[in-house]
Amino acid sequence: MTKKDRKKTRGRRRPKPEFDQQLLDLARVTRVVKGGRRFRFRATMVIGNRKGKVGVGVAKGTDVSQAIQKAVADAKKHMIEVNIDGNTIAHDVNQKLGSARILIKPATEGRGIIAGGAVRTVVELAGVHDIVAKSYGTSNKLNVARATIEALQQLIRTENKKEDKKETTSKKDTSKKVVNDDLTKIEGIGPKIAKLLVENGIVTFAQLADAKKSDIEQLLSDNRLGSHNPGTWGKQAALARDGKWTKLEKWQSELTGGK
Repeated sequence: MTKKDRKKTRGRRRPKPEFDQQLLDLARVTRVVKGGRRFRFRATMVIGNRKGKVGVGVAKGTDVSQAIQKAVADAKKHMIEVNIDGNTIAHDVNQKLGSARILIKPATEGRGIIAGGAVRTVVELAGVHDIVAKSYGTSNKLNVARATIEALQQLIRTENKKEDKKETTSKKDTSKKVVNDDLTKIEGIGPKIAKLLVENGIVTFAQLADAKKSDIEQLLSDNRLGSHNPGTWGKQAALARDGKWTKLEKWQSELTGGK
């Protein structure tokens, strides 16, 4: 490069990389072959944009720069998106991966990152500013970093959690509303028939009102109760369902001849 070219490029700024990079671990590895030993370098890199994307990569190379470049490329292939709730996370996560075990918890605003080692590096590059984390088990940086990635993948968005809570509460409410009605209040239904109806899924006045007359007749005949006539049971159940007890009692007295 000539002096003129150097002067031209001197004032230019280098483009900012898409992801921040941090070397987590660098080790020299040896492979024994027939001719002797071959030395290589293994690099573990963590990359992230500090906006919810982070990845961990590991690779080997004949020199340090080659190992780092290959590890960065591997980390880009294994990028994940982290569901961040403001500056922290939405809920606790306890994750185990191999011999590494990670516990992460949300923290109040301004508390900072209470973590160390590989966990701190991963959550920093992910863009989490307030978090409490603890690493149990192995101290291997690669295993701890991968366990942290798995833990961050388990995070659920706060909107999804609220929707799940609404669904569970609505299910609970509907289950509470389903209460067995006293079917013996219908003229012509005794305890034995009421038990038979409940066993076949007819437990409320509304279900009895919507049931087909032919289905009930078939059910009674199958259980040797064909002498009973369910012709008026649907209308009586409809009145009971609507709470028209006075009209129901009047009609029942007409059916029994005032008895």
